[in-house]
Amino acid sequence: MIPDLFEGERRDVPLAPGAILLGGFALPFEGPLVAALGRVVERAPFRHMVTPGGHRMSVAMTNCGAAGWVTDRTGYRYDGHDPESGRRWPPMPDVFADLAVQAAARAGFDGFAPDACLVNRYEPGTRLSLHQDKNERDFEAPIVSVSLGLPAVFLFGGSHRADTPRRVPLAHGDVVVWGGPARLRYHGVMPLEPGHHPLTGGHRINLTFRKAT
Repeated sequence: MIPDLFEGERRDVPLAPGAILLGGFALPFEGPLVAALGRVVERAPFRHMVTPGGHRMSVAMTNCGAAGWVTDRTGYRYDGHDPESGRRWPPMPDVFADLAVQAAARAGFDGFAPDACLVNRYEPGTRLSLHQDKNERDFEAPIVSVSLGLPAVFLFGGSHRADTPRRVPLAHGDVVVWGGPARLRYHGVMPLEPGHHPLTGGHRINLTFRKAT
């Protein structure tokens, strides 16, 4: 465990070559970020997608940007249109893109230009199993992951699913960036503990920025 991350001043914590936790980095963006999120969800509501194997995902999802990550019985992919409405996903709000670009630069990845933001909503008990982000066309760009609301434990593994992951506690406003040699590391989220946050209620919201196309 990383000591004292929930106490005192948040700080940057290297996780591996190419990966870093930026403690509290999103807090200065908090108000505009949450307001913009509300507008995105109004146009493209959260939904529980189905995996190719027919399993309903416990984490509710939506997207914004030029491309959105979707899953159904035909597979995992990026699509420019919301399969439920047939309309294009909502544009990525400027505050989303600004936060992602600045966080990537802080982590040493200048020139990041995200075109997709996957928005995950966690309820108590929901989790995300270890996986790689590998549906993008290339892996040169980093992943930028922003935590809002309830705290969670992020699992940051190795290059193989069987590698024992590091448990990284995340609080509201924390940002994790991984790319370069860490780009294809396995990662996930442990089951969310019950709680209440003044901005998100009984949920955790995760914004994951990618360069998909």
